[in-house]
Amino acid sequence: MLEYSVTIKNGIEPVFPERLQEIKRNMDGKARRIQILEKIKESSKPVSASKLAALYGVSRQVVVQDIALIRAAGHEIISTNRGYILNEPSGLSRIFKVSHTEEQMEDELTTIVDLGGKIKDVVVNHRVYGRMEAALNISSRRNITEFMNDIKAGKSSPLMKVTSNYHYHTVEADTRETLDLIESALKEKGYLVDRKEMED
Repeated sequence: MLEYSVTIKNGIEPVFPERLQEIKRNMDGKARRIQILEKIKESSKPVSASKLAALYGVSRQVVVQDIALIRAAGHEIISTNRGYILNEPSGLSRIFKVSHTEEQMEDELTTIVDLGGKIKDVVVNHRVYGRMEAALNISSRRNITEFMNDIKAGKSSPLMKVTSNYHYHTVEADTRETLDLIESALKEKGYLVDRKEMED
């Protein structure tokens, strides 16, 4: 049988083709799991196992195994009926009570992410139905574009419609200064009603 060699720290070790294939699979798996984690992290909505399988050319079962390994590495990935989401809050968050028209919604979201914030959710307090909440996880302009496209396509409707445009956002950021900048910008644009600070 032909032998192949790879250089290691202490010299040359013979490696057979089967071993090379195993090394390649391990390297491909690690790279794929990094990409899967980034894909879930960047998405503003749940990512299904089927979508990830098609994206990386593997079976759905391989994706499920990858998710288990990613969780074992310390990342809190939550399974929902629509797919996977990442639940990793940053060190600081602040709840802002805001009010604006539907036409101003994109500008409000863009103001927050451009200053370094992540919009984790939207919450409304309805007089009849009580607290209503939806996860957003918007941290980039691309996320905003996807969200606004869903709104325009009728796939979802803004919760603020049921409370005369009043609603709450939990906004996460790396520093208090960033949250202060976001608060000032929302206040300057007339969107801010009130806020409550929470720190981990």
